[in-house]
Amino acid sequence: METANASSLEPDSTTQTSSSTHASQHGLDAAKDILFGSVAGIVGKYIEFPFDTVKVRLQSQPDGHPLRYAGPIDCFRQSFQQDGIRGLYRGISAPLFGAAVETSSLFFSYRIAQNVLRTTVYQSRSELPFTGLLISGAASGAFTSLALTPIELIKCKMQVPVQGYSSGRAAPGPLALVASVYRHQGLLGFWHGQLGTLIRETGGSAAWFGSYEGVSILFRSFVVEPDEGSKVVPLPVYQQMLAGAAAGMSYNFLFFPADTIKSRMQTEPVSNIPSGRRTFGAVGRALWKQQGLRGLYQGCGITVARSAPSSAFIFAVYEALRHHFG
Repeated sequence: METANASSLEPDSTTQTSSSTHASQHGLDAAKDILFGSVAGIVGKYIEFPFDTVKVRLQSQPDGHPLRYAGPIDCFRQSFQQDGIRGLYRGISAPLFGAAVETSSLFFSYRIAQNVLRTTVYQSRSELPFTGLLISGAASGAFTSLALTPIELIKCKMQVPVQGYSSGRAAPGPLALVASVYRHQGLLGFWHGQLGTLIRETGGSAAWFGSYEGVSILFRSFVVEPDEGSKVVPLPVYQQMLAGAAAGMSYNFLFFPADTIKSRMQTEPVSNIPSGRRTFGAVGRALWKQQGLRGLYQGCGITVARSAPSSAFIFAVYEALRHHFG
């Protein structure tokens, strides 16, 4: 790294130009992360959404009542019989927007967190250690959770069957649900379930990026390292997808109970909580009392299964866009 001459009072024009170029490159990289992450997130959401609908319906079965669905297959069957394939994609508009926001935010903030660590904690190292990558992933998840909670709130409410809904009467759309939440709970109502999202995204994103980076490092250990200064060749697509699949499964399995509690909080009719919002802990205790550990992992199998192809495509699409346009 170049340093300015200590005896010179005037700034080095070369250093100024270098700093300006460096800042422009960071801005361009950020824009690419947002664009490429949005495209990758939308592709992944189309793949996983029917399975996500089943997961939410399994998670949101009410307390104190017999379970409506015996399991994922039974939920698929009942949902398809009632509304067809269109019902499994009901409410996808908000999640598509949410997927674009979530994935772009994750990749964008992941890069920012790495840059911060490189200039502070790990200045003396050319590459971040694996611990630094995990910290960057956790930071990106915490940042993303703030934007994601309101979107997931509307998504979850649209995915569950509406009480009193029949084929002759249209279910409420996203705008009607937004108005209902604001009317009953005000602006803060859109962050109902934020703690669950924060726990899931912080820990899950550390696992997501950590698993992808870890498996990628493993694959690269079997090939000859490129000469110093040469451009790093991307992994073959199938290896990217395997690393992405491992990332998706880690993300969803490790912090699934937090997601279950969040979904139950967000699918409860807003009119049922006139005196305020039930806390994360209260919902978790009620679920534990009713169904035990099994209730906290209701829908986990199908979620982990659908996350493998979805996350595989997300990373493969992102890496392909980065390679061809980056």
